Amino acid sequence: MKKWLQKKSVQKDIEKKDWEKTLLKSKDFKKSFYFNRKTNVRFCLTFMTTLIDDAIIQQSILPDLLEGDLLSIEDIKKILPITDVEISEDPSGIEEKLFDGCVMLTIETEEKKFGFIPARKEIIRALSPPEVEFSVIGPKESFVESIGVNLNLIRRRLPVKELIVDEFTVGTISKTQIAVLHIEGITNQENVNTVKQRIKEIEIDTIIDSSYIVQIISDNSNSPFPQLLDTERPDRIAAVLAEGKVAICVDGSPHVLLGPTTLVEFFSAFDDYFLNWGLATFFRLLRVFAVAFSVLITPIYVAALTYHYEMIPKELLSTLITSRRDVPFPPILEALILEMTIELLREAGARLPTKVGQTIGIVGGIVIGTASVDAGLTSNVLLIIIALAALASFTTPVYKMGNAIRILRFPFLLFAQLWGLLGILFCFCILLAHLIRLTSLGRPFLEPFYPPRVTDLKDSIVSLPLQKLASRPELLKTEKQYRFNKKKANIKKDIDE
Repeated sequence: MKKWLQKKSVQKDIEKKDWEKTLLKSKDFKKSFYFNRKTNVRFCLTFMTTLIDDAIIQQSILPDLLEGDLLSIEDIKKILPITDVEISEDPSGIEEKLFDGCVMLTIETEEKKFGFIPARKEIIRALSPPEVEFSVIGPKESFVESIGVNLNLIRRRLPVKELIVDEFTVGTISKTQIAVLHIEGITNQENVNTVKQRIKEIEIDTIIDSSYIVQIISDNSNSPFPQLLDTERPDRIAAVLAEGKVAICVDGSPHVLLGPTTLVEFFSAFDDYFLNWGLATFFRLLRVFAVAFSVLITPIYVAALTYHYEMIPKELLSTLITSRRDVPFPPILEALILEMTIELLREAGARLPTKVGQTIGIVGGIVIGTASVDAGLTSNVLLIIIALAALASFTTPVYKMGNAIRILRFPFLLFAQLWGLLGILFCFCILLAHLIRLTSLGRPFLEPFYPPRVTDLKDSIVSLPLQKLASRPELLKTEKQYRFNKKKANIKKDIDE
């Protein structure tokens, strides 16, 4: 028995030497020795200088350790004005604690015990208005890269004990902290368990952003459509958590994920709820029409000029003939040239600094468009159509869905060239079949249209008054169906009644 204990002790010493030997290669690793004059105890502080707040060490740790009653390592819990101080005898957790922003304390009389004092340096940018989901009306706060701050923003809006936060660490190298949020008693536990299971099963070395999580845990990672909605607005997270959805926060990302979600949610901006229901419905229908116009108008142009020119009115046909008189390319090649030009301008504007990118987008579009028409490479009618299609695609409130819409135009163009309007219809059937099969955390992505759920239409492409939204979406299968009493919400009494 004694030999076994000695063997384990030697093994722990070797482990200790191994981690210290590796860390000594880094210039930000520091090991300092001190002497307590009051108790004549010599102690050592070990930490990573780049992860530690020097003010905490100089003001809250060192003075008490040098002048306090430090006889054993257990005394640090009494003499230090810092909470969450831990004491351990397991050297295998030293690396994790050091890189988590802790100062390790060791005493010469107790070499096998380690005290871990939290002193992490927090570098957080200030809260700012949302950039992607900006709204004129409503709150002006957005998430930041710190998961602690993001959870604080959500907790402030949902100060209830039923808001449950489950934490996970993902990434063998990055050790990224991930939090899964739901409201107990409302959210369907099956949805919560699905998210937890998929996050636990992630095998990857680094998680840099929440976009990594979307790609890994999505039901169909090959689909161009995002199956989890990401948002930078804390007010939107609070609203959908109350509906019964699950939220996923990733440390280092200013975007929080939501699921399960549906296709129609990507066409509704959150500031729709701050407007009159009639205006909100109009704007949602406008976005749906704009997306359909953006995807179909160029393929219809190619199909009409290639196969169905007899369907074009005579007055319009003469205009098209005049505009294409000097163009040497067929309609499909002409459309592809302009579409690729628009995509190049978009990509260049996105990668360049903000002011330069805006200039490139505006000036480049005007110069290239005018020059291509003057040179006879493209027709002015198609140039107007392409410009309107690009403008319509910008109405999508969610950036990732906007990217999917941009890609969809190209297969529709190819099918239009092959079989005309029949090809467009065939491509639409393929797209519809894909959307019908698509799911978000196991829930149908095309709901409430398929499967048809009439009650969920009240907050889809149309938006009814808030008093009518008493029940939660059937898609979520929530434990508590109703949000409030619908009858009482509709009662409006005057002060003299």
